Amino acid sequence: MARYTGPKTKISRIFGEPILGNGKWLNKNSNPPGQHGASRKRKSLGEYALQLREKQKAKYTYGVLEKQFRKTFEEAARRKGVTGENLIKLLEARLDNTIFRMGIAPSRPAARQLVSHKHITVNGDVVNVPSFQLKAGDVISIKDSSKTRTSVTTPIKGKNPKFSWLDWNETEMQGTFITYPERESVPENIKEQLIVELYSK
Repeated sequence: MARYTGPKTKISRIFGEPILGNGKWLNKNSNPPGQHGASRKRKSLGEYALQLREKQKAKYTYGVLEKQFRKTFEEAARRKGVTGENLIKLLEARLDNTIFRMGIAPSRPAARQLVSHKHITVNGDVVNVPSFQLKAGDVISIKDSSKTRTSVTTPIKGKNPKFSWLDWNETEMQGTFITYPERESVPENIKEQLIVELYSK
């Protein structure tokens, strides 16, 4: 499974935001990465650079590589409604992201590992594809044989109440993808309209 495996702090410093991890090093060193980062001023970016930067931020945030991200965008463009909002909805509906949002895993990479190692079921069937697109009403659960494994159950912290489009039952270790979230409910700092403009060129 292709994914970014490089230094997370470097990516966070590029964008000046903790998009990968908790960003604890940003307060200590908020300079751009590289040998001359401290002496180099951040340039004011042009239109294309801003659009590209926003796309890269979305890709790193959700752990999606270029080809898959392009396919997701094309699907968002085919659907009714605002393309940018559809894109965020599709990214949020990925199985790995939903597991992260439900608090089953502490991060999206950890969520991808749970899925790829076959610890997760959707509607009773084991799914090992992190990019699996959930639909309203889908039930996500930890596989019965995995519920006794402390490596799987210990990191579970439960769903954040602000994610109203998800439901999580801690006793049964089971959750429901209720519906696609509205854009204002998604906390990620992504200007999706810039991504639409980039792909529209």
